[in-house]
Amino acid sequence: MRHHAATTKEALSLPGPAGVLEALLEIPEGRDFERIAVIAHPHPLHHGSMLNKVVHTVSRAMLELGAPALRFNFRGVGASDGAFADGIGETDDVVAVAEWLRSRYPGAGLLLAGFSFGAMVTCNAAVSVGPDHLISIAPPAARTRKLLAGRRPACPWTIIQGDADGVVPSTEVAEWVTSLAPPPELVILPGVDHFFHGHLTQLRQTIVRRLGAA
Repeated sequence: MRHHAATTKEALSLPGPAGVLEALLEIPEGRDFERIAVIAHPHPLHHGSMLNKVVHTVSRAMLELGAPALRFNFRGVGASDGAFADGIGETDDVVAVAEWLRSRYPGAGLLLAGFSFGAMVTCNAAVSVGPDHLISIAPPAARTRKLLAGRRPACPWTIIQGDADGVVPSTEVAEWVTSLAPPPELVILPGVDHFFHGHLTQLRQTIVRRLGAA
């Protein structure tokens, strides 16, 4: 595991299906990266952006794992072109960004991560993108199940959920997980709400622990 102190940041404008996508690539020290990561933010209509604290925390975890981390604004957010597309267009945004990162780092294993709405969209994108690992943080279970429509990402899959989540009930997530075959790994964090207030360090450590041996 590499330390993430020496990090290079690149502000990018990437080609997306609805126009340019505003993105930020953070690259840890080193040259040969075994893994790369794309991180998707929460709901665009509820002030979600790549600057979200949970998204930033996931990015830090990826850097700690020695993986370049790319976060981006969905269409219609920040300097990204286009308009909100109910999760369908945003799925295409994830696919485009993942393809761009893979072309930049050929041969590296792709980690796809998302928080809330971003978790739903990356679940959907993972079916076609085929990442090496999918990390879903507080995924809206009912909406994600509907969007997947019976499909399941074939990759290793970890879901991280707080049991004090007032937006996405942890019981709903647990029920959804048991309906999937094989079920994803479900990590329940006691006393943690939807936005991980006061628990961002715990979230980062959880991700690093789960993926550190992968």
